[in-house]
Amino acid sequence: MLQPQSMQTGGVLLPYNSGGNYAVPYVQSIANIRVTTEEIEFLKKWCPYFNNAYLDYLTNLKLKPSEQIEIHFTPEQDTGSEDDLGNVNYVIKGLWVETILYEIPLLALTSQAYFMFTDKDWDYSCQEDKAFRKGCALLENGCIFSEFGSRRRRDYHTHDLVMQGLMQAAEEGKKQGWKGVFTGTSNVHFAMKYGVAPVGTVAHEWYMTIAAITDDYENANEMALRYWLGCFGEGVLGVALTDTFGTPAFLDAFRKPIPAFTSAGVGAVSTTASGPGTTTESAVQSEATTKPPISAPLVNDAQGEHANKTYAQVYTGVRQDSGDPTYFVKMVRDFYDREGVKDPKTIVFSDSLDIEHCLEYKVIAEEAGFKPVFGVGTFFTNDFTNKSDGQKSKPLNIVIKIATANGRPAVKLSDNMGKNTGDKETVQSVKKKLGYIEHQWEEGDESNRWARKLYEKRVREMDNGRNCLRASTEDIFTGRVYPYARTTSATK
Repeated sequence: MLQPQSMQTGGVLLPYNSGGNYAVPYVQSIANIRVTTEEIEFLKKWCPYFNNAYLDYLTNLKLKPSEQIEIHFTPEQDTGSEDDLGNVNYVIKGLWVETILYEIPLLALTSQAYFMFTDKDWDYSCQEDKAFRKGCALLENGCIFSEFGSRRRRDYHTHDLVMQGLMQAAEEGKKQGWKGVFTGTSNVHFAMKYGVAPVGTVAHEWYMTIAAITDDYENANEMALRYWLGCFGEGVLGVALTDTFGTPAFLDAFRKPIPAFTSAGVGAVSTTASGPGTTTESAVQSEATTKPPISAPLVNDAQGEHANKTYAQVYTGVRQDSGDPTYFVKMVRDFYDREGVKDPKTIVFSDSLDIEHCLEYKVIAEEAGFKPVFGVGTFFTNDFTNKSDGQKSKPLNIVIKIATANGRPAVKLSDNMGKNTGDKETVQSVKKKLGYIEHQWEEGDESNRWARKLYEKRVREMDNGRNCLRASTEDIFTGRVYPYARTTSATK
C-alpha cells in the first residue's frame, strides 16, 4: 500500500562527536544496498509465499535515506562542546513500502553506537558459549524456539557469535535426541549465512497503519486479518498478533467469518485470486474487480468453500507480546472453546523472554492444549555483564513505531498500559471507541525484566583476564548442571 507515513524513535544518549555522528555515514550508506541474485534465490527457496512481482521489486529496490531519514541530536546540557552527551532521534518519512524497511537497521545501528561510545564496560567473552548453553537448555526441555534479536542486539559480531552458539546447540540436540527445535532466525542475512529458515510473524505496524489510514479502529483488526490472509493464503504465515488495540478487541474480529479474497495488482486494476495453494479457496474460480487494498469491499462468499469458516479457524494461532501470559492463555483458550474451534492451535510467545519464562509459559500453554513456540530476542543478542563489577549490562529499550499514516496519528495500545505508544489524544479516543480496559502487569516493564537478575550462578575462572563460565556452572531455572559449557576466546 503506497501510503505516506512517518516513523520515529525515542532518544538514545550518545556523545555528539562520536556516537552522535557515528550513525550518519552508515545511515546514508543504506542507499548503496542492493539485493543480490544469491539472496533472491535464497528467498525463492525458503519463502515461496513471495511472488515474482515482489521479488522483482526487491531486485530493483533502491532506498533514499538522504530524503527519508532525519537525524536529530539534542544535547542534555548544550555547552557547545563536541563531547556533549545528548539524545539521538530519527524521523523517517516516505511511502510505507519503503519506510517499513528502515526499522531493523536503524535500531541495530543505534544499539551498536551506544555500546561503542557510551557504555564500553563489556567485552565479547563467552558470548558463543552462553548462546550454546541457553540453546541446549531450551532444546533439552522440549522448547520450540527462534532467534528474534536483531533490533536490540549489542552489535553485529555479537549476533554472529550467538548464531554460531545456537547452531552448535541444535547439533547437540540432534545427537542427544532432545525434543526441542531451533527453528531459525528472524534475521534473513543470518538465516542465509547459516542455512536455517527465516522466520517471523506479522508486526504491530500492519494493524496500526491500516487503522490510521482508514480511521476505522472498530474494524481495523478484521481488515488487517483479511488482507493478510488474502495476500499470503491459508496455512502460510498464519500466526496473528492480538494486542495492537488490546486482545479483547482483536478476538471480536477473530471470530468473524472470512469473506472472499482477491490479490491486488499494481495500482487500481482488476485483480485475480492469488492462485491454487495461496488463497483460502481450493481453486481459482474467477477474476474479481476490486478497488485498491484498504478500500476493497467485503464480498460475501456464500457459495465458497470457506463460507462458514472464521479467521480463528483458519489462522494457525496467535502471538502473545504484552501483558500477563497466564491470563492471555486462559482468555484465548476460553475464546477457542466458545467458538467451537477444535483444531490444535499455536501460541507464539515473544515478550522479553528468557529460559525461566520459556519453561514457565511452555507448561501453562501445554496444559491449556496449545502448542507453545518462543521468539527469543534480547536475551540472546544483548546479554552481557560489566567487566568492572560483574553486574548486568543493561540493554537499550528502544523501538521505532509508526507515528502517522496518510496524515493521521497511529497508535498502539497493547495488553499492558505501560506499552501504549502514539499520540496521547488518539490513544484515549481509541480506548473509548473500543471499550479498552486498562491492565497493569507487574512484569510489564521490559527494562526491569532484562535487568532484574542474572540468569546464571557463575563459577568464575580467569582465561587471559576474562571471566568465563566453567563446565560446573549451575542453571538456576532447572536446578541442573549442564556439562556442555565451554569457553571462547573472542574479545572486544
